Amino acid sequence: MASVYTRIMQGELPGHFVHEDDRCVAIMTIQPMKPGHVLVIPREEIDHWDDLPSDLADHLMAVSRRVTKAIKRAFPCKRVGLLIVGLEVPHVHIHLTPLDAMEDIRVVGLDMAPAEELAAAAEKIRAALD
Repeated sequence: MASVYTRIMQGELPGHFVHEDDRCVAIMTIQPMKPGHVLVIPREEIDHWDDLPSDLADHLMAVSRRVTKAIKRAFPCKRVGLLIVGLEVPHVHIHLTPLDAMEDIRVVGLDMAPAEELAAAAEKIRAALD
């Protein structure tokens, strides 16, 4: 069965994309730690990040670095944190989230963001990528 991320990439479920290429996508997460929280996800369904082929891992890091710079422009913050957790969905995904304090990092108890808020955040980040 396809992961929720594959279903988003295939258009079966809605997603707010900020980046797409032949190897990965970057989308807004529906449960952001803070506004501007993005997931970078390989198109290939790989469960554990340490099973990524080296060239794909390098590509994901390059895209994450580019998206991080856009997040900083769109959502000014002290840092953009990068997390790879992988317990909630068995498909590698990299969390990129604006941070101003350690309390900003949490992955449980997050509220669902309204679609309009995600669309606006995605637009800000896409504009900052150009």
